[in-house]
Amino acid sequence: MARVGLYPGSFDPITVGHIDIIQRALTIVDHLVVAIGKSATKSPLFKLEERLAMIEEEIGPMAAARSVRLDVTSFDSLLVDAARQHDARIIIRGLRTAADFEYEAQMTAMNRTMAPEIETVFLPASPEVGFVSSTLVRQIAGMGGSVEKFVPTSVLNKIIALK
Repeated sequence: MARVGLYPGSFDPITVGHIDIIQRALTIVDHLVVAIGKSATKSPLFKLEERLAMIEEEIGPMAAARSVRLDVTSFDSLLVDAARQHDARIIIRGLRTAADFEYEAQMTAMNRTMAPEIETVFLPASPEVGFVSSTLVRQIAGMGGSVEKFVPTSVLNKIIALK
């Protein structure tokens, strides 16, 4: 039976921090679903279709090199329902800080109560990218700062094109 993992996030934009977690997730699953959660309260920098394409472009070759099936999708439901929809038995979450752990531990307990068949796996961010967040990237870019160290080159080019 294939080990299916679901890695959720906004990925607006996908950062080197996301890629760090995804590269390691590709070593523990046979099939990775990268799922963009739709939010009614956030106004994204990139449209959903653009984010889907950026993830596919960046992660597709990595997944293929490891013979891991990759699906890039979106969801607007409970995370456990999205996991069930894709037959994922593993939810992958990246942790940057202790505050992330506090929040994620609470969410994991709620998810486990609703879906005991689904496990959550925490992957701590590598030290060199543990401070990177999509929110900070958007803020820095929005104020004219350079984000080249925080996003892949193809994403950087798309951010520059928005100006």
